[in-house]
Amino acid sequence: MLRLHILASGSRGNATIVENDQTGHGVLVDCGICKRDFLARCDEARFDPANIDAVLITHDHSDHTKGLGVVMRGLAKMGRQPLVYAADETVRASKAVQDATSSCGTRNFRPEECLTAAGISIFPFATSHDAAASFGFRFEANGDAAGFMTDTGIVTPQAHAHLADVRLLALESNHDPKMLSEGPYPYVVKQRIASDKGHLSNEQAAEELASLLSNRLQAVAAMHVSENNNEYDLALRGFRAVMEREGCAARVSCGYQGRLSTLA
Repeated sequence: MLRLHILASGSRGNATIVENDQTGHGVLVDCGICKRDFLARCDEARFDPANIDAVLITHDHSDHTKGLGVVMRGLAKMGRQPLVYAADETVRASKAVQDATSSCGTRNFRPEECLTAAGISIFPFATSHDAAASFGFRFEANGDAAGFMTDTGIVTPQAHAHLADVRLLALESNHDPKMLSEGPYPYVVKQRIASDKGHLSNEQAAEELASLLSNRLQAVAAMHVSENNNEYDLALRGFRAVMEREGCAARVSCGYQGRLSTLA
């Protein structure tokens, strides 16, 4: 079975570990947090960071990459040097990725390619974001499946197909449109967030969640919840309303900026 340990999720830093609980090994998705928080939340999740077999980078933005170098150096001191998987465009756009992988290198991936690490089959799919390239992932192991998608302004048909029929789902629910419109951000930033190359709103996320419900789905987390343009309660309320309306018993939670959340 798979577990998703959401170490941090939000505009100040992101990191998630996908664990294959049959082996205790896993893959790290993004690393935009400091080593102290990374290690503390791994310890809280009872996951040994020395068992990280690969690192996946969704895109080049700093809240997903800025902690990569220090964490990779920390893993090297534990005797681990996991391969970093990133699109060529991401590597070229991110000095943080370039610096972090100067000694271990990177493995390029493309949409629809199948990667394998920690006994997990990993299927990248493109998302719609204002980055050099951006991706979500489907994870499969031992008959189990999990979907992971943040940082996208729309849900493409390909993304929807990869997120379908999973047991665990981590899905962006970034902003409340009214809070965004009335909030302190400059107009150009508001337009960017609300655009097709920005982030999913609570309403967009709830609509997508409703279309993904199945008897297999057991747990879902609202991801990348904005601290300035959203509230955790609003994102949770939107997902729970879908569950109640459709009669689905899947558990609903959030990925938090400052504390661990686990889907299992």
